[in-house]
Amino acid sequence: MTSVIGLLKRLYNIAYPTEVRKSGPSPSNQSTPKPLKFGILGAARIGPAGLIIPARSHPEVVVHAVAARDLARAQAYAAKHGIAKAYGGYQALLDDPEVDVVYNALPNALHYEWTMKALEAGKHVLNEKPTADTAEETRAMFDFAEKKGLVLLDAYHYRFHPALKRAKAIIDSGELGKLKHITVNMMVYQGYFKDDDIRYDFELGGGTLMDMGCYAINCLRYMTSAEPTEVIATSHVVFEPKNAPPDYVRNIDRRMEATFALPDDRTASIVIDAGLPPMLGFIPRFPNTGFVVECERGRLEMLNHVIPTLYHYISVKNDGLGARVEKVYKGAGKGEEWWLTYRHQLEALVDKLRGREPETWLTKEDSVQTMEWIEKVYAKSGLGSRPQSAYFLASRA
Repeated sequence: MTSVIGLLKRLYNIAYPTEVRKSGPSPSNQSTPKPLKFGILGAARIGPAGLIIPARSHPEVVVHAVAARDLARAQAYAAKHGIAKAYGGYQALLDDPEVDVVYNALPNALHYEWTMKALEAGKHVLNEKPTADTAEETRAMFDFAEKKGLVLLDAYHYRFHPALKRAKAIIDSGELGKLKHITVNMMVYQGYFKDDDIRYDFELGGGTLMDMGCYAINCLRYMTSAEPTEVIATSHVVFEPKNAPPDYVRNIDRRMEATFALPDDRTASIVIDAGLPPMLGFIPRFPNTGFVVECERGRLEMLNHVIPTLYHYISVKNDGLGARVEKVYKGAGKGEEWWLTYRHQLEALVDKLRGREPETWLTKEDSVQTMEWIEKVYAKSGLGSRPQSAYFLASRA
């Protein structure tokens, strides 16, 4: 009963966070900085969870503007979410001198172009994962951010939650001995993504490895504190739309499995699936997201590492000391039990922008390596990397 009450409280606070007074100069303290004004590229479904709701409880953040290709859509989105400005074009938002930070929530294939344009316009960028379609683009984006003296962060939001940090701390402590193998699962029920979803559009950087799989590869690298040395094997199932035309090109993965070699004779595997069949033919399956770490003296399993605020557990089985279950909704540092992973991420980003030391941060190399291994899995599978952007930024030449 206690866990149910806790869940309900978290859900309520997530949906209705306390609106905080935004920081800024006051008659008694003129030195207080103005809030950071964010602009969203794309009237996307991820916007509310990814930024709009977390911003409501952050005293230093205001969601100031949104841009869409269609002005009417941007205006409707702005009205729904209480955003001051709406633009019918992405460049118009970048030209707004009041925007300090851009949240790039566009499809994968547009991340490179519009992040580069945002950086060129002097804006810091929170970029939706995966970084871009290729590792080459990823490195170029971070190199350009460094050149401009700006902050670029990929939105691997799950990395900022204290539950994941606790799971890693258990592994790193040596309690279970040497890590032998990790399996990361990211699976959702059939129909979770509709046939016309951008995740199934090759030209837009689609594929489940690009979408859910980037979390899995990032997670196995984080939990093992190591880079794979080789993609040993892959298997995949391609996405088959209903009534596919005869000339339909089957280059989008609906399911992807991959096994990796790690240093010191360790291994890792990922299982990504956007089409779990329904139970009894009609009951949608609950998403299967989590990981299992096999060690010399036991195993650790974490359920729901991607959205742990809703519910999660860390199951530890120590061959010598028995079993236990841990749940971590609030860490020793900043945060509340109801903070979404996105809220923890926003806290870290603002700390970075204000010159404070974030509790957690993702480096350029972290983002680049994740994209490199995505491309290596696609190469091994025969599906190939997603199309590289044709955009060229003259100022980089």
